[in-house]
Amino acid sequence: MLPDIGEGIVECEVVTWHVAEGDTVEEDQTIVDVMTDKALVEITASEPGRIVRFHYAQGENARVHTPLYAYVPDEEAEAESAESTESDVTAPEHKQVQPERLSENRQKGDDKSDKKSKQDGRHEESRPRIPATPAVRRLLREHQLDIQAIAGSGRNGRVLKEDVLAYLKQSEAREIDVTPDDSHKVGAAAETDKAAAEACAVASDVASDEERSSRLESKAVPLKGVAAVMAKRMVQASTQIPHFHYGDELDITDLLVLRSRLKVRVEQQGIRLTLMPFIMKAMALAVIEEPILNARLSEDESEILYQGACNIGMAVDSASGLMVPNVKGVERLSILEIAREVGRLTEAARSGRVAQADLKGGTLSISNIGALGGTYAAPIINQPEVAIVALGRTQRLPRFDGEGNVCARDIMTITWAGDHRIIDGGTIARFSNLWKHYLEHPDEMLLSLS
Repeated sequence: MLPDIGEGIVECEVVTWHVAEGDTVEEDQTIVDVMTDKALVEITASEPGRIVRFHYAQGENARVHTPLYAYVPDEEAEAESAESTESDVTAPEHKQVQPERLSENRQKGDDKSDKKSKQDGRHEESRPRIPATPAVRRLLREHQLDIQAIAGSGRNGRVLKEDVLAYLKQSEAREIDVTPDDSHKVGAAAETDKAAAEACAVASDVASDEERSSRLESKAVPLKGVAAVMAKRMVQASTQIPHFHYGDELDITDLLVLRSRLKVRVEQQGIRLTLMPFIMKAMALAVIEEPILNARLSEDESEILYQGACNIGMAVDSASGLMVPNVKGVERLSILEIAREVGRLTEAARSGRVAQADLKGGTLSISNIGALGGTYAAPIINQPEVAIVALGRTQRLPRFDGEGNVCARDIMTITWAGDHRIIDGGTIARFSNLWKHYLEHPDEMLLSLS
């Protein structure tokens, strides 16, 4: 049964089946990925068993609380394998599935999988099950690793993500550890691979007229999942919210110097330090002085609802469409903690696997369009928030210093969009000026950190 995923979602698109009909599955193994209007969600097996039937094909929309797939638990599968292949197979009643009468053709296909199920069952008896979360099991499958080869550091021998990453790191170290006699072979192989890659790159650039013309074709593509919801919400936000825009430029020369100084030390901890953590922290500090930027308007537009935490979202251009995961409680976090969260959310969004909790509760948003290019942008507010800022591309430009001399400075253009129902020009100007001051004088920002 497709479970209730929350957020009022009534249907999901079936994106990928990770198993086939007739396959045996383990507890917590990923069965299918479904796309909601917010993110990609994994549906996992609640217990070991054998998949009997899919109720939806890839690309179809499955409704919540309807059968998603039919399966038989391990003990039922063993009893079923003793029956004749000509008999009808009935899936037992279970909280995730409903009883299904399969066709004769389906039974013949299942007969082969019964034999595989028996073999797998005997094999599993000699290998005790090691506990691990679905995310860890997916990581193991991606790297084609056997969970039995990894020592679990969790409770009852549970294999954690850190255990898998440590195992991969050790494996890489063993591969890099080459004897002196073989080192010239590695170098030669690298040169050969480089030459082959260059040849492939040249060949890929030379496309025939027929290939180039085939890239353009007339077709209709359904608007589904995140893209469909984004289209709907952008129309709502642009038509229901009276936007006004406020532009300025930031001199981030000193901030770039500070980041460069801290970057090496932070990367030693496995964290990538970008400008985003500084931008978010300065924004949270400015919110303390202008809390209406962290508020929202009630649905009946009769109250201004001030929020008790500054949850700053960042727009990510993912393969599934635009996503805006948010860092929770930025006002309470250090720059290092924010950097760690930014890295985690960015990776999750680009893979389309953002948790629902990371997409909920945002109070203020950032669009870093300048990372792709462009100097100016007019962003659309992410309802029910009341403001969003677009960051332009940083440019090295001539500016006058305090003594009237021309010097080169790193300039970033920014454009705010505000909800004019509750925010006026003066409010967003004061807020932006304070935010700008923190970023242009990062040493002074330290004085405001609690």
